[in-house]
Amino acid sequence: MKEFIEFIAKHLVDDPDQVNVTEVESDKGLLLKLSVGESDIGRVVGKEGRTARSIRTLLIAVAARQGIRAALEILDGSER
Repeated sequence: MKEFIEFIAKHLVDDPDQVNVTEVESDKGLLLKLSVGESDIGRVVGKEGRTARSIRTLLIAVAARQGIRAALEILDGSER
């Protein structure tokens, strides 16, 4: 899952070296935390959150095929 989100994010941003994904497992499932450079946050979120919603939809679909629950949290610069 982590590699999947990294792949998508790195192809959306101008500075792929700033992309960082961490996994947090809990009893509710898997939480992926995505952080990107400050100048790229708009590219990952997209207009009215459409890009972020699409990434989350893809993540949920891939996770469901593996029989797990997953969620994506996009961190802004202050939450790193």
